[in-house]
Amino acid sequence: MTHDKSQMVAFPFSLTTSPFPISHLLPCVCRAFKINKLKTEVTNRLTMLEKRVELEGMKVMEIEKCRNDIKKLREEICHLSKETMEALTLPTFDAWQWEPNEMLSCLEHMYHDLGLVRDFNINPITLKRWLLCIHDNYRNNPYHNFRHCFCVTQMMYSMICLCSLQEKFTQMEILALMTAAVCHDLDHPGFNNMYQINARTEMALRYNDISPLENHHCAVAFQIFSQPDCNIFFNFDPEAFKQIRQETITLILATDMARHSEILKTFKQKVDNFDYTNKEHVACLKMVLIKCCDISNEVRPMEVAEPWVDCLLEEYFMQSDREKAEGLPVAPFMDREKVTKSTAQTGFIKFILLPMFETVMKLFPQIEEVMVKPLRESRDRYEELKQTDDAVNEKKKSENLTMDGEK
Repeated sequence: MTHDKSQMVAFPFSLTTSPFPISHLLPCVCRAFKINKLKTEVTNRLTMLEKRVELEGMKVMEIEKCRNDIKKLREEICHLSKETMEALTLPTFDAWQWEPNEMLSCLEHMYHDLGLVRDFNINPITLKRWLLCIHDNYRNNPYHNFRHCFCVTQMMYSMICLCSLQEKFTQMEILALMTAAVCHDLDHPGFNNMYQINARTEMALRYNDISPLENHHCAVAFQIFSQPDCNIFFNFDPEAFKQIRQETITLILATDMARHSEILKTFKQKVDNFDYTNKEHVACLKMVLIKCCDISNEVRPMEVAEPWVDCLLEEYFMQSDREKAEGLPVAPFMDREKVTKSTAQTGFIKFILLPMFETVMKLFPQIEEVMVKPLRESRDRYEELKQTDDAVNEKKKSENLTMDGEK
């Protein structure tokens, strides 16, 4: 599907100060967020009106007028086409077509569309600032970057819509799912937990080798929330904040692939007699949902999914090259001399993705056609590619043996 960008307008804020160094991001980000004079003027008006609303002693009529003006201005600044809004609800959405400022506008739309801004009294200006700060704190890695963050969150939004999750979960749980998806890889350094532990990095030492990356993502997320201008939970009472913090942390920690077997096994034990009134059942389902979204690239069309494999392998190879240089253990699936695209994806789809998505399908049969079927097709395609690769390798091996014999 081709999405109409004619009605898309750039995200209306300058970059905010990040709690972590982002000098490596600034050149491309500044270009992405360049806005013309008109949008700057509208933004200034929007900020001024928002401050007026916050002033004490304003008359009810004045406050209502300001709110209406804010709503009108927000629509002027960032307007997604109907086609784009519909496409965002589908697993087929192609994020490669969009610039960072456009993806930020899409994320903002999701929070509004799900009723989260309304139900939790989130300041729309704070939402924009928070999303910009989120962008600032994703590094420019080949794979674990802001576009990956967007894809995971868009897939979560898609699953919420497709599976009617707002009928199953509370709005607080929906907010936690979306926010955890946005924050789940914040400040990822491009080197996985095994590297952190084996290299005895500061991160591994800080978190005692227990999910160092995921703990770090959580810490960065809540450091951002500690900035008043970026705290979308500002209007939460202490108990509500404690709940959203705990739920968000639990979900982000669940994305550590070292816990995959444990989480999936627990979910399989519950799925046949699943009870939405059972807190343990619901908590387990939410962990599985964010896991599905985190590794969902192969659910998407081939032309969308395949570039992500190249990005991931590039990041893997960067790590394995460093591990070899530092004399650290190297995982075979990350070694450029041992892994191919076909071998990497065949095993991952067969033994990780399909078992998990097929289990989720027991609760939500509607995902079979749009998620499980594409996964099966992707598995078949990579198995065929693997057979071709194996045949080529066997031929080369045979030719080399013949040449050696002639010598």
